[in-house]
Amino acid sequence: MMITEISAVNFRQNLGEMLNQVQYRHDSIVINKDGKPVAALVDAELFARIRRMQERFDALNNRISEAYAGVPAEEGLAEIDAAVTAVRKQR
Repeated sequence: MMITEISAVNFRQNLGEMLNQVQYRHDSIVINKDGKPVAALVDAELFARIRRMQERFDALNNRISEAYAGVPAEEGLAEIDAAVTAVRKQR
């Protein structure tokens, strides 16, 4: 799989070719506007996997938020800092 960067103007001019690249070669296209990435074209299967991953991440994030709902922010941040420090010491 290859990732190609292309300007929005070139993308519009070569849309058919870009769709073929994504559909048949499973490449991804990053579309730049004014030199900055603004969108990406990926095959539908990859997009479906990304959406499933996002849904799982959101569900996990919600569970964590609910678990810490009654914890003051400073206490939660201190716990995170302690966990990061412990992991760094293990390395």
